[in-house]
Amino acid sequence: MSDDPRSPVETVARDLRAAAVRDRQRRLLVFAGDRDAGIDAAYDALAAAGFDEAADGDGDANEATDGNDDTDEDTDRDGDDEDAVTIVTTREGFRYDRVDPVHAGELLGTTRDAVVLDCHEGFSPNALGRVVGAVDAGGLLVLLTPPLDEWPDRRDEFDEGLAVPPFSVDDVDGRFRRRLVATLRNHPGVAVVDVDEGAVERAPADDPGLTLDYGGRRPAPPTDAAFPAAAYRACLTADQGHAVAELEALLDPGHAVVVEADRGRGKSSAAGIAAGALAAAGKDVLVTAPRYRNAREVFARARALLAAPDLDALAGAGPDPEHPRTLTSTSGGRVRFAPPPAAATLPEDPDVVIVDEAAALPVRLLARFLDAPSVAFATTVHGYEGAGRGFSVRFRDRLGDSGLAVSETHLDKPIRYAAGDPVESWAFRALLLDARPPVKPLVVDATLDSVSYRELDPETLLADEHRLREAFGLLVLAHYRTEPDDLARLLDAPNLTCRALCHDGHVVSVALLAREGALDADTRRRMYDGGRIRGNMLPDVFTSQLRDEAAGVPVGYRVMRIATHHAVRSRGFGSRLLDEVEAELGTETDWLGVGYGATPELLRFWDRNGFDTVHLSTSRNDTSGEYSALMLRPTSDAGRDLRERHDRWFRGRVAGVLSDPLRDLDADVARAALGATAGVSAPDLDDRGWRIVVDSSYGPGLYSTHPEAFRRVALAHLTDPGSTGLDPREERLLVRKVLQGESWDAVADELDYVSTGQCMRALGDAFRPLVDRYGTAFAHDLRGRYEK
Repeated sequence: MSDDPRSPVETVARDLRAAAVRDRQRRLLVFAGDRDAGIDAAYDALAAAGFDEAADGDGDANEATDGNDDTDEDTDRDGDDEDAVTIVTTREGFRYDRVDPVHAGELLGTTRDAVVLDCHEGFSPNALGRVVGAVDAGGLLVLLTPPLDEWPDRRDEFDEGLAVPPFSVDDVDGRFRRRLVATLRNHPGVAVVDVDEGAVERAPADDPGLTLDYGGRRPAPPTDAAFPAAAYRACLTADQGHAVAELEALLDPGHAVVVEADRGRGKSSAAGIAAGALAAAGKDVLVTAPRYRNAREVFARARALLAAPDLDALAGAGPDPEHPRTLTSTSGGRVRFAPPPAAATLPEDPDVVIVDEAAALPVRLLARFLDAPSVAFATTVHGYEGAGRGFSVRFRDRLGDSGLAVSETHLDKPIRYAAGDPVESWAFRALLLDARPPVKPLVVDATLDSVSYRELDPETLLADEHRLREAFGLLVLAHYRTEPDDLARLLDAPNLTCRALCHDGHVVSVALLAREGALDADTRRRMYDGGRIRGNMLPDVFTSQLRDEAAGVPVGYRVMRIATHHAVRSRGFGSRLLDEVEAELGTETDWLGVGYGATPELLRFWDRNGFDTVHLSTSRNDTSGEYSALMLRPTSDAGRDLRERHDRWFRGRVAGVLSDPLRDLDADVARAALGATAGVSAPDLDDRGWRIVVDSSYGPGLYSTHPEAFRRVALAHLTDPGSTGLDPREERLLVRKVLQGESWDAVADELDYVSTGQCMRALGDAFRPLVDRYGTAFAHDLRGRYEK
């Protein structure tokens, strides 16, 4: 093709690039067919579009932005002379910068003039979601795909990952790619070339786009600005300037600022400018994000501001000068990074906390940042990084009740590319990045009598885009992290199924279920011997960790996610949906189960719905900082046998686990988890043990002479909730001192006792009603000695 100066590849590439540059947008070019032919075509297209000069170092890598120097200040380039073109592929030997698809996340927070994504091998929806945002204005996103008519029917590594036992890859469907192909063939701004035939299948109409207008690209600082003028000169849009002005509130304690934006609007840059200004004012600013790479732009902008000539306030950057995690100011202020679980402890008492990509963190973790003197939450509304509506719906009530003065700002003006960018709208559509539940007026009148129970099978969802967007939008709100891969799983994974409650045809409540178990003997043996078996989370934990090889025999459905529309929560829809699921699927399965980051609220919800705690993980989730709870609701005799033996084992080992790996488990989580067990742990004490407990509760005996006796009695109560009149603080005392073995001084301080002595007396008092309930005749007779 490249020998013909009028080849269709070169022509369409030049035309697309010209349109992208003219409109300050991006364009999408698809080369469908043989992989080698597609790679050759990509080279020809990049050369024809003028990218070769930048890649070879002979031209300006920012040419695609019209040479407007202003845009370079917010392109998220890391300052390490990145290549203008990146090819994302498993193959070696390209003169362009190459990234393996499994490492496509390295492109998050960076900018390229062109990105080539090889979809023949190692392709996943996540990889596509990660690379889309890296293409700059005037640039091209190039996809190398199999023939479009054949692609949905081909199976690759991603499909093999969906084929969880006992299913095979032959059971995986291609609905996600059928839908993706349809968007490529009818979305504006997309060109498709059949490289096998050397023909352009689709050349987008030359419709003029919207020219980017910064309008006040150097917004003047407010007349009463507290931040230096350099902070406002660093802003590219009036939106950014307004966000920075709102963030000035963080100079004083007692404030919370929420900054929301779609990707590419300069949200992180605004947070970084504010962080630099705060540090210049002597403030200690703690920055956190799901990963450091999400926060790199914050540090880049903070560093640039501190180093501005009229501030000259940068004292140091380390430990890696290229990607620093701490910036120090000549004023004594600093900007420092910590991962979310560590940052939530507010290490070294920061003056301000900035949480970037807040929607990608769980609500319970976000709530812990409300204890900071002042805090900002910056979040992406639509995009790979997280679901902003989930943040809005699930966290705003807690934020409003925090006692902080809350202000909000939203950035609408695109910076990286012009409004109406077709690649952005295509990515939103293809990956459902902007999926949302039905609007409130459509479901607010729903009642348990008005809803109908429905199976949302994949073919129905594929044929009904409206229903798909509503269901997936609710699932997004059910979890702090929903990725494009989850859409493909919903449509194609043979082990997944979806059920919903609908009101007037609109989804009110939805559950995503994963079929697990029914594993053959060879698979169970491999799992028992330490082999990783995909897609069977509960049988895997029961078998590999808890050493129950028979746990993979029964079949069940794990509730991966369940969500109810925020307009009708607390009306029983979630419980109704679970009951309907059991009524339908319980006759063909042995159990319903769930595994999730444990919080007291969630444990109580699942307990109310008949699920019993059978395991607590002994390591925290790296992002949420939570321990996981596994719970079962049996639906057959085999399921009851599974539940009963794991309930028995859990109660038998939990005291030892709480005193060692779970010594830092939240006391209320422990209370709720133990209260949700199916059985009660009898104290099983001999007369000597009861003598120590009774003498310590009613007389001069000492707890320290036989802690194990107290542990058994405490466990009996906590697995038998409501059996006595203990209040929550007394139960926390049982957990923290008796089960977790915390020191008296630490427990007294944590539970607000006025002294260690009062705490010790409170423990004795708490055991008196336990002696009354669980004590033997010997214990009761001994108690009578002190009651005379």
